Amino acid sequence: MNDEPARPIVLFVDDEDNILKALQRLTMDEEFDTEIANSGDAALRKLTTLQDVALIVSDQRMPGMNGAEFLQQSQQLAPDAIRMLLTGYSDISAAADAINKGGASRYLNKPWQDEDLLQTLRGAVETWRLSSENKRLQAIVQAQNEELKQWNENLKNRVLQQTTAIRKKADDLNEALIQLKHNYNGIISAFSNLVEMQGQRMQQHARNVAELATSAAREYGLMPEEIEIIRTAALLHDIGEIGIPDRVLEKSQEYMTQDDLQLYSQHPVRGQMAIDSIVDLRPAGVLIRHHHENYNGTGFPDRLKGDQIPIGARILAYADQLDRAVANGGDTAEQALVRVELGLSIKLDPGLQRVFRKIARYAYFTMPEMDPNATVELELRPEELRNGMLLTRDVLSGTGLMLLNKGVTLDAVKIEAIQRYYQLDPPQRGIWALVHQR
Repeated sequence: MNDEPARPIVLFVDDEDNILKALQRLTMDEEFDTEIANSGDAALRKLTTLQDVALIVSDQRMPGMNGAEFLQQSQQLAPDAIRMLLTGYSDISAAADAINKGGASRYLNKPWQDEDLLQTLRGAVETWRLSSENKRLQAIVQAQNEELKQWNENLKNRVLQQTTAIRKKADDLNEALIQLKHNYNGIISAFSNLVEMQGQRMQQHARNVAELATSAAREYGLMPEEIEIIRTAALLHDIGEIGIPDRVLEKSQEYMTQDDLQLYSQHPVRGQMAIDSIVDLRPAGVLIRHHHENYNGTGFPDRLKGDQIPIGARILAYADQLDRAVANGGDTAEQALVRVELGLSIKLDPGLQRVFRKIARYAYFTMPEMDPNATVELELRPEELRNGMLLTRDVLSGTGLMLLNKGVTLDAVKIEAIQRYYQLDPPQRGIWALVHQR
């Protein structure tokens, strides 16, 4: 028996030669061999001569035999191959046939993003490779077990030696399973690192949010499996921002144009879709989708409100806002909590205030006990101003025009005036005011 792993083959099927050539060029340096066919019939003939076919990627609309029909027939010739449908047509019934009848695991769109497609191909080939290696090892163990049955009882030393070898193979298999778990966690960490590589503003953000969110979930009394889902979602919650221009991400939502806000509001859904092909990550994907839902129903993408928002997503939103308050304003822990609590019952679940007040002092910063009747001086954005706040510094426009003197108590008229001037003649800094702790 040859113990060397086979070099996998990826078969592309498309009736357009330029598509096949583009796929060949894209994959020429990959660690797998590429075969092509320009029709379903040609591909079936080729499959009769090929071994170690790891992945079949087929177009849907082809003359004669369509992609779903071809994938269905290909199961007889390459039962272990992973199957995918690659097409530029939005045909739900065709996708359903390819999945239900043809055994397709994914439905991919043309035109593709080269790096996204390569990652998908690599992941599929690696899945096939692990499965093949597992079968290979199982075959070795089975062969050795059969050999053991034929051995003479008098060959005790030989039996002991072979038993030791078999035990080692079993240990290797167990080690492989452990390694798969490590790899799974490594993939999550790698995805999280990709998000944090977008810029200085994101450094450590995902890990800080994960620490805060898991501590809050534990304090809230959630089960261990729920806490693990929240931890995973926290590490990946901004993965949908990959590909959004920095000029959009560097703005707060209040200052985005309508087009920028529409683009930005897609990232929770994009984040969910990015990990949806990994079944174990789908529960985390639900939390990622809803971490920008506001408690009062004004968030996105689905405008859920109150308890309609999953508790994991509410915890994730609170942790996300708290870490951003610290990172963006250079606030102390006390100031950050007070700033975030301006959004209670609007953006955030007020029922989580006690939890985050308690866990914040044990998380990535320390904080003293706070007097609930005390006030904190904060630098606020115009949209964070509330009636009754006391200005602690003069408010000047960008060109130096005096808007309000320090010591003034804000009301609705004054707040509206500040917000208007900050749009017409924006200064470099925010508005300093006293904010009551809740």
